[in-house]
Parts: sequence; structure tokens; C-alpha cells
Amino acid sequence: MKKGINWLIAILVVFVLAACGEKTETSSKATGGEAKSTETVKIGFQKGNVLHILKSRGNLDKALEKKNIKVEWVEMPTGGALLEALNTNNIDFGHAADANAVFAQASGMPLVYVASEHPNPEGLAIIVQGDTTIKSVKDLKGKKIAIGKGWNSHYLLMKALQKEGLSTKDVEFAWVKDASEGRAAFESKRVDALGFWDPFLAVLQDDVNPKILINGDGYTNNRTYLFATKDFSKNHSDVLKTILEELNKSDQWANENKKEVAKMLADALGIPVKALETTIDRRTFGVQEITDEVAAEQQDIADIFLQEGLIEKEISVSDSITKNPEWLPESVK
Repeated sequence: MKKGINWLIAILVVFVLAACGEKTETSSKATGGEAKSTETVKIGFQKGNVLHILKSRGNLDKALEKKNIKVEWVEMPTGGALLEALNTNNIDFGHAADANAVFAQASGMPLVYVASEHPNPEGLAIIVQGDTTIKSVKDLKGKKIAIGKGWNSHYLLMKALQKEGLSTKDVEFAWVKDASEGRAAFESKRVDALGFWDPFLAVLQDDVNPKILINGDGYTNNRTYLFATKDFSKNHSDVLKTILEELNKSDQWANENKKEVAKMLADALGIPVKALETTIDRRTFGVQEITDEVAAEQQDIADIFLQEGLIEKEISVSDSITKNPEWLPESVK
């Protein structure tokens, strides 16, 4: 009998607690939001990029806290993983490289391009050994090149070969999966050239002094793009505007404090400060509107990847770009 009474009491307690919870929530709404619940925006970031700097400075967290919004920062290992997190609604906002976005859109992900970061053409390059006889892109004919399939540097190489009347059939690829594998192939001289990007490019320059055959200048702007989910861009444009405003402020601060940024990122990445200073010095930070010209850059990457069989279907980048978006602050236009 006691056991039955105890179960009855336990059930009654659960109902009372649930009712209290309902009353508290209803009461907060009825009193005009005096106890308004805090909303959360989930932002995906990769170490070493602009959102990492924004997170470290804390100015966005403070700005959104005034609107009763909490920022949850979600570290992602790659741009591809970040875009997949957007696709599955595990984050609301994030950034990824231009090539990552093309693959994501080609796979059917409903991307929303929010804005672009300032071009960084010097942040990637095709490098060769310091004592090589290779003097120009034409000299790459018949040579072996270590590169990652679909990397930004892969696109750079394809554009450079085209400009010289060559194609990818004129070179031999040694496909690598990451920066460490690419570096190992280059340092062992198993390949004649390597497609690389910062900050790993800057580290390699300091360590073995390779020759930069070409960087992105004149071939690709090597942009980072900012993305949001469709729901977030449609229903939270005011929050998105605040994010872009604070990111642009953080970017301008980074331009004026490059040594401090290098130290900040070196500690987080475990990369020598000197290499990070080189990386930061050849980069300008700043949020930019996605104009027709910027969209055309991204479309060219998609077209080249389709031509080379890296993606299976034609895509229209402009389908994922909103004209005159409500979320774009005056500081970015």
C-alpha cells in the first residue's frame, strides 16, 4: 500500500513541477517579457580565420547580449564540415572558402551567401624548389605537382595552365589529402611543384625557402565567404546585420593590429609567430558585399570544376545570392 502511495505522490510532484514551469513561462510572456528567455545563435568557425578573431575579441558577444541573444561558438575542422553543419541546421552562420561552397552547392545544399571577405590572392601559391630550372607555368608541362583535388590552389593551377594554352592533361598530379601530406611530398622532392595556402605556405617559406612560381594575383581572389541557413537569413536579418557590423569592426581592428592578431592566432594554431606575421601582412581584412562581379568569380570556379569533372552538374551561384539583402549594414555596402 505504501509503495502505491509513494508512486502517486511522485506522479503528483511531476505534475506540480510541470505546472509551475508552465506558469512561469506564461507569466513571463503575460508581463510583457520581464523574464524574457535568452535566444541563442550558433556560429561555426575555423581556427585562424576571421570569425576566430571575432570570437577572441568578444565584441559580437557583447553586442548581442544587449539584445538578449547568446552566441554559441562551434569550432569546425574544415569548411566542408562547416557547410554540412549549416545544411543540417546545427549552426546558423559560418564561413568557408570559395571552392568549399561550390562543392556544397553542387551536392544540393541550400546555401545562402551572406557576404564576402576581402580578396586574399597572395594567400595561396604554386611553389617549386629553390634550385629548380622551372621558371614559369609553361615549364610545368610534364612535371609532377602535389595538390589536393578541389583545393583553392587546384583552381589556381587550372587557371594558370589555361592562360598558357595548357591543360591539366599536360601535367601529372600527385593527389594529397592535407597540408602535411603535401609538404612531405614537396620536401622529399617526390614532386616538382606544390599547390599550397597560408598559413602553411608561410611556414614552408620560412623553413625551406621555396620559390613562388605564381600566387593568386591575376588568377583568383581566393575569397572566404560568409553563409547562413535559409531560415536564419529570412527570419533573423536584424541579428545577421549585427553579426556583419561587428565582424567588419573586428576586421578593421585586425588591419590596424596585425602583430597582435599574429600572436593571437599563433597561440591557437601552434604555428610560429613569424609565419603568422607573414600570413597576416599579405592579407587585408574586411567584409564586402557580394556584387555581380564577385558572383562571377565564384561562378567561374564552378564552371572550371564542372569542365574538369570535379562536380557532376552545372550550378548557378547567383541562385544562392540575395539582391539588396536586408541584413547588409551600411558599413559594408
